[in-house]
Amino acid sequence: MRTTLTLDDDVAEALKDRARQFDQPFKQVVNNALRRGLSPAAVEPRTPYRVEPHRSGLRHGVDPLRLNQLNDALEANEAGPT
Repeated sequence: MRTTLTLDDDVAEALKDRARQFDQPFKQVVNNALRRGLSPAAVEPRTPYRVEPHRSGLRHGVDPLRLNQLNDALEANEAGPT
């Protein structure tokens, strides 16, 4: 299929450089680049995000099961009397 395509100067230059580098026709380089860009396999696999657990080191007397209650008490003090 023939079509007219307007390329940015930097993109055209990069394609021409690649065509010279690999001794391939310009048309082939453009088609290969478009195929790679449109392919779902073109997405690079990401390394999984890992969380490294560590001890929280809560102070003596702080019950981790009652932290929400402590937060509520602190918010009540910030609001002041109503």
